[in-house]
Amino acid sequence: MPIINVKVIEDVFSTEEKTRMIQKLTDAMVDIEGENMRGVTWVYIEEIKQGEFGIGGQPLTAADVHQMQQGSEAA
Repeated sequence: MPIINVKVIEDVFSTEEKTRMIQKLTDAMVDIEGENMRGVTWVYIEEIKQGEFGIGGQPLTAADVHQMQQGSEAA
Protein backbone atom coordinates (compact mmCIF):
# COMPACT_ATOMS: atom_id res chain seq x y z
CA MET A 1 0.00 0.00 0.00
CA PRO A 2 1.46 3.38 -0.95
CA ILE A 3 1.87 6.00 1.76
CA ILE A 4 2.50 9.58 0.63
CA ASN A 5 3.67 12.08 3.25
CA VAL A 6 3.50 15.77 2.34
CA LYS A 7 4.93 18.40 4.68
CA VAL A 8 3.82 22.01 4.32
CA ILE A 9 4.15 25.16 6.39
CA GLU A 10 1.00 25.90 8.38
CA ASP A 11 -1.37 28.59 7.14
CA VAL A 12 -0.25 28.31 3.53
CA PHE A 13 -2.87 25.98 2.03
CA SER A 14 -6.63 26.04 2.58
CA THR A 15 -8.65 22.95 3.45
CA GLU A 16 -9.87 22.87 -0.15
CA GLU A 17 -6.30 23.00 -1.51
CA LYS A 18 -5.23 20.18 0.80
CA THR A 19 -8.22 18.13 -0.35
CA ARG A 20 -7.13 18.65 -3.98
CA MET A 21 -3.57 17.60 -3.05
CA ILE A 22 -4.90 14.37 -1.56
CA GLN A 23 -7.06 13.67 -4.61
CA LYS A 24 -4.36 14.44 -7.17
CA LEU A 25 -1.60 12.55 -5.35
CA THR A 26 -3.90 9.55 -5.05
CA ASP A 27 -4.72 9.82 -8.77
CA ALA A 28 -0.99 9.92 -9.58
CA MET A 29 -0.35 6.70 -7.67
CA VAL A 30 -3.36 5.03 -9.27
CA ASP A 31 -1.98 6.01 -12.70
CA ILE A 32 1.22 4.16 -11.80
CA GLU A 33 -0.09 1.19 -9.83
CA GLY A 34 -3.63 0.68 -11.11
CA GLU A 35 -7.16 1.47 -9.96
CA ASN A 36 -7.17 -1.38 -7.44
CA MET A 37 -4.71 0.61 -5.32
CA ARG A 38 -6.98 3.67 -4.88
CA GLY A 39 -8.62 2.33 -1.72
CA VAL A 40 -5.31 1.58 -0.04
CA THR A 41 -3.37 4.72 -1.02
CA TRP A 42 -2.78 6.83 2.07
CA VAL A 43 -1.91 10.52 1.88
CA TYR A 44 -0.80 12.39 4.99
CA ILE A 45 -0.45 16.15 5.03
CA GLU A 46 1.60 17.39 7.94
CA GLU A 47 1.71 21.08 8.75
CA ILE A 48 4.94 22.42 10.21
CA LYS A 49 4.88 25.55 12.35
CA GLN A 50 6.12 28.72 10.69
CA GLY A 51 9.80 29.31 11.34
CA GLU A 52 10.46 25.61 12.05
CA PHE A 53 11.21 24.86 8.40
CA GLY A 54 13.92 26.48 6.39
CA ILE A 55 15.77 26.58 3.11
CA GLY A 56 19.35 27.72 2.66
CA GLY A 57 19.79 28.34 6.36
CA GLN A 58 16.78 30.68 6.60
CA PRO A 59 13.48 29.87 8.36
CA LEU A 60 10.35 30.30 6.27
CA THR A 61 6.95 31.69 7.21
CA ALA A 62 3.60 31.41 5.49
CA ALA A 63 4.10 34.97 4.21
CA ASP A 64 7.39 33.91 2.59
CA VAL A 65 5.68 31.00 0.83
CA HIS A 66 2.84 33.24 -0.37
CA GLN A 67 5.45 35.60 -1.84
CA MET A 68 7.06 32.66 -3.66
CA GLN A 69 3.65 31.57 -4.98
CA GLN A 70 3.25 35.03 -6.50
CA GLY A 71 6.66 34.81 -8.15
CA SER A 72 8.71 37.00 -5.82
CA GLU A 73 11.54 35.94 -3.55
CA ALA A 74 11.07 35.36 0.15
CA ALA A 75 12.56 37.93 2.51
